[in-house]
Amino acid sequence: MSVLLSDYLQQQQQKYAVTPHLPDVITSISQACLHINREIRLGALDNILGSAHTGNIQGEEQKKLDVLSNQIMIDTLSANPAIAGLASEEEDSFVTASQNGQFLVLFDPLDGSSNIDVNISIGTIFSVLAKPDGALTTESFLQSGRQQLASGYVLYGPQTILVLTLKHGIAMFTLNVHNQFQLTQENPQIPVSTAEFAINMSNQRHWQPAMQNYIAQLLAGKSGCRGKDYNMRWVASMVAEVHRILIRGGIFTYPQDNRNPDKPGKLRLMYEANPMSLLVEQAQGAATNTRQNILDIQPEGLHQRVAVVLGSKEEVDYVTAMHNAD
Repeated sequence: MSVLLSDYLQQQQQKYAVTPHLPDVITSISQACLHINREIRLGALDNILGSAHTGNIQGEEQKKLDVLSNQIMIDTLSANPAIAGLASEEEDSFVTASQNGQFLVLFDPLDGSSNIDVNISIGTIFSVLAKPDGALTTESFLQSGRQQLASGYVLYGPQTILVLTLKHGIAMFTLNVHNQFQLTQENPQIPVSTAEFAINMSNQRHWQPAMQNYIAQLLAGKSGCRGKDYNMRWVASMVAEVHRILIRGGIFTYPQDNRNPDKPGKLRLMYEANPMSLLVEQAQGAATNTRQNILDIQPEGLHQRVAVVLGSKEEVDYVTAMHNAD
């Protein structure tokens, strides 16, 4: 008997006494992602490829699908009375939703924007927090990754896949022919060791010495101190990179570099690093900013950036130790 997302959420509610109405929030997120999925599938047929000729708060060019996906998430989630507020990578500030809501949802509406026009995997990343008591302010959202109630992503690829954790393991759902998310895998475990790494090598000259040394060790292969050959992958979509690691292991890193010393990394703590780190930890992997566990970082701003190293624990621990010894 097939298990649909609605069935799974009901089971989690009964088995773990999941916070009331949290399943409703996950359902709304999934509905928004189904809408985004339809738009992505149309692509050029609906004239939604290419640049929107606008920029987000980070100064990055927005694609038409970035803007559309962001609005779909805001419109769908704002209609849920359990959601008090939203924060998006594409918005300058938070968005107020239901006055009596108990939850906050943070999201990257469309990760991997550079891949949109060339039909390579992209995704939506989300994180759910409890709303603190009192008026909704920016500080309401500035909770460490440990405080997340749920996180996940939807991968828009050859299959459309929803990956979710309610902090009791991970569940993977594949979109079936009836446009329903159907459970296809539970509790993937990231292998402790790996021989596969993902990094943007074009930035190598800008990395700090510890990362330079680490990657040099991997590239040295069997003849180097690591004593084995490594393969490199790079999709330029964090959702696709993390999904590969959840399925077969590996390490993904987007380190700090020297081009802008004021920015500790490129990826966003609240919209990308925290939700992905929770998933990776639930799969027995590890995630750090090269110095400390990402989930222990106290956020200072909605759009805070962070260096990211995540995946197979042995490799993450190794590169983190190299940085802490530097």
